Amino acid sequence: MVIAAAGLDGELRLDLKAARVLCADESAQGLDILGQILMGFGVQNISRAQSANDFRTLAAAQAFDLMLIDAGLDGAGYELVRWLRREGRDPNRTAPMLLLAGHTPQGQIETARDCGASFVLIKPISARVLLDRIVWIGRAGRLFVETEGYVGPDRRFRNDGVPGGGRGRRHDDLSTRIGAASEPNMSQDEIDTLMKPQKVSL
Repeated sequence: MVIAAAGLDGELRLDLKAARVLCADESAQGLDILGQILMGFGVQNISRAQSANDFRTLAAAQAFDLMLIDAGLDGAGYELVRWLRREGRDPNRTAPMLLLAGHTPQGQIETARDCGASFVLIKPISARVLLDRIVWIGRAGRLFVETEGYVGPDRRFRNDGVPGGGRGRRHDDLSTRIGAASEPNMSQDEIDTLMKPQKVSL
């Protein structure tokens, strides 16, 4: 999936002609709808899976830039995402995966997040919402996280630092504790000198 350079009007343009997309849904009609929407975006390479076995076979055979997976596929949509994130081959294990669900109570949203899905979209899906999510994925550049308990895109959408009163779970999180000063404080005269504009001879 490629976001092309800015056009003459300065806006980013999404080029999906070369994107390889895997759509997984038990319903042939659902696959047809997804295919029509994607073709409307310019996607030319669309693979279809109507079962969990089809999905596993296709995901093991070729690389995809994006995957759209019905959460109810053989009752195992969430497990398929978890399986691919943990046991699949690169680059598919790190590819963006959108889960499509007819019902999205909070518990299912959390399950989708924790299994490694990039987003959950409510069915019936609109072309506008799908395009917005694809554009967001293309621009966001979320880190891919691999830990004992989770594999998938970074679940923190904002970087507001470590939650208050706790330790960070990322290896590069800084401590929230402020240590004692290692040098004497600057005097007010030193601060004023530092902040005062200086004339430079050329």
